[in-house]
Amino acid sequence: MPTPDHNALPPLPGLFVTGTDTGVGKTWVAAAIAHCLSQAGRRVGVLKPVATGAARQGNDLRSDDAELLIEAIGSVVAHDRVAPLVFEEPLAPPVAARLHGTPLGHAEVLRALGEALAWWAERAEVMVVEGVGGLLCPLAEGKTVADLAIALDYPLVIVARSGLGTLNHMLLTVEAARLRGLRIAGIILNAVGPAADLLVEETNREELARRLDRIALLASLVQVPDPWALSIVLQSVDWYGWARPPRVGVQQSPG
Repeated sequence: MPTPDHNALPPLPGLFVTGTDTGVGKTWVAAAIAHCLSQAGRRVGVLKPVATGAARQGNDLRSDDAELLIEAIGSVVAHDRVAPLVFEEPLAPPVAARLHGTPLGHAEVLRALGEALAWWAERAEVMVVEGVGGLLCPLAEGKTVADLAIALDYPLVIVARSGLGTLNHMLLTVEAARLRGLRIAGIILNAVGPAADLLVEETNREELARRLDRIALLASLVQVPDPWALSIVLQSVDWYGWARPPRVGVQQSPG
């Protein structure tokens, strides 16, 4: 198969949803954003370039995260168009790949990414892309999710828990993003797990506003039963306005 010319890809605007950690609700947030855009009449593409913790169905691996993203846009889309690289083990992608004796190289990730974006370019006007784990989670041999974010060059939506500990996690994530020249659309504080102390949540919002100069708090979320309830909460945000095209094309990598 010929290698796609990534630099020739149409400059679709998009958002890259990442988290300060695993389990902070970024899949629900990504699905809710995609659903909001779709309900607003946009043609939305969804993508989780690398997924782990997939369920085996016969000879196939199916990612629940990818299935939720597909459901969010209300389209019939083949699973591999949304999650081109899938692993069964709930581990960092290169760790899962090594268990099968096939190291996951960054070039393979970029090839899958480029092919997916080329397919979506004819069908979508805006992309919602979800990462795996946090921004510095290992993604391929010698690379992290941040390298995927750099290749995509979409503004980040950073999702964090609203409770205790989020100040450190959010500030570290923002610092890592800024050091790499990544744009940040804004942050979302999400109530996940046991109910957080209301004083902690309120002071977290205030402290982040002080310390994260010129970064918008897009939403502070309460617990909801499903991502569709979440999309109702998030529909007041101008998601298409926050989306931006990449400043550069997706670049190939030798490794």
